[in-house]
Amino acid sequence: VQLQASGGGLVQAGDSLRLSCAASGRTFTSYVMGWFRQAPGKEREFVAAISRNGGRTFYGDSVKGRTTISRDNAKNTVYLQINTLKPEDTAVFYCAASSSSIPGSRENAYDYWGQGTQVTVSS
Repeated sequence: VQLQASGGGLVQAGDSLRLSCAASGRTFTSYVMGWFRQAPGKEREFVAAISRNGGRTFYGDSVKGRTTISRDNAKNTVYLQINTLKPEDTAVFYCAASSSSIPGSRENAYDYWGQGTQVTVSS
């Protein structure tokens, strides 16, 4: 499956942003979808994941309470809504697809990765 992330940009602290990730190539509903991010000089970290039918979601501690992951299986797209953005949210955000039923936050459980979209939050 091919993944194309979009929606990043330069925003101010306190703003909200919605990232999108469009999938193509294989049956979208076969995959658990996740979002990860990598800040400058830091390791990539888990942000959120959503089950195949969208009924279950799972969030990393750093964004819990400010972030909502959702998916539209008719559009083969997964979204990440981030509210109250902070400068420390500045990172490249990646979407990923896992054929595992419960990949959780494990990077190596995700089989396909998008190219990333840059989010920069100014103070």
